[in-house]
Amino acid sequence: MTDFPKSAELMKRGTDFLGCEHAVLCGAMSWVSERNLVSAISNAGGFGVIACGAMTPNLLDTEIAETKARTDKPFGVNLITMHPQLFDLIDVCSKHGVSHVVLAGGIPPKGSVEAIKEFGAKVIVFAPTLALAKKLLRSGGDALVIEGMEAGGHIGPVSTSVLAQEFLPELAQDHVVFVAGGIGRGEAIASYLEMGACGVQLGTRFACASESIAHPDFKKAFFRAKARDAEASVQVDPRLPVIPVRALKNKGTEEFTAKQIEVAGKLDREEVDMGEAQLQIEHFWAGALRRAVIDGDVEGGSLMAGQSVGMVKSEEPVADIIAQLMNECESALSGR
Repeated sequence: MTDFPKSAELMKRGTDFLGCEHAVLCGAMSWVSERNLVSAISNAGGFGVIACGAMTPNLLDTEIAETKARTDKPFGVNLITMHPQLFDLIDVCSKHGVSHVVLAGGIPPKGSVEAIKEFGAKVIVFAPTLALAKKLLRSGGDALVIEGMEAGGHIGPVSTSVLAQEFLPELAQDHVVFVAGGIGRGEAIASYLEMGACGVQLGTRFACASESIAHPDFKKAFFRAKARDAEASVQVDPRLPVIPVRALKNKGTEEFTAKQIEVAGKLDREEVDMGEAQLQIEHFWAGALRRAVIDGDVEGGSLMAGQSVGMVKSEEPVADIIAQLMNECESALSGR
């Protein structure tokens, strides 16, 4: 018997798919979604996801092993589709028998979905348009995350509420669909479940959990921030189609603009091709994010945050965050 019967009923397809108690995924936040936070979320009944980001296969191998040492519950691994060693990373997931692999950051390259399914894992995909979502689900995606522009980190151009209204009536009946972006309270979770979602994904709400290894100054920046402080980055050169990144405004966001100008210059001089140019941008973010999360450089580093950051007020244990979200969700569904 569950404490949240109405929520559990609407989340059932999501929890059956993930193998956890509550269909609440943790968004993959580089440097934040690592062994400690991921295992804590899975142990609390949610679904933790390791952010592989720019990790090498060896680093991912260690991270998965360390996470398994901390939890016997299911968790997933998020892989960036443009990673130059994507197939080696998939092999690492296979070695550890990872149950769910999330492919993010672009259209999965040929053979990647098949390589994941070959060792029995479920594939979770992202799609910014309904047409692409249908194509990815036809091509082997087992579940879909629709993520609105309110989210932190890499974002698309459309809000969560609009994506949900467009995607869910078309897909929710036949597919497992999770909603993400700007979700900070359980009432919002309830509304998306009622629209047909099987669950949700939250990142910003978990970034400052007690179990998060993020630097105390990184967490303090979140506690001080309001929704409007989480701004999307600006694209400098139309030839360099940089996916916008939402982060708290600081010197680091200005440095990103300068980095784009530098990389665009290299394109002009034909010193790099487009693939390498985009990779350099990715590496910039990985480095800037590490400076903020690990070193506490809240001025020069990247403070990736969603617009729900204004609802993050203090450091709380993961179990308390999930319990609060589920209580709010259940109350909303019960009309209390």
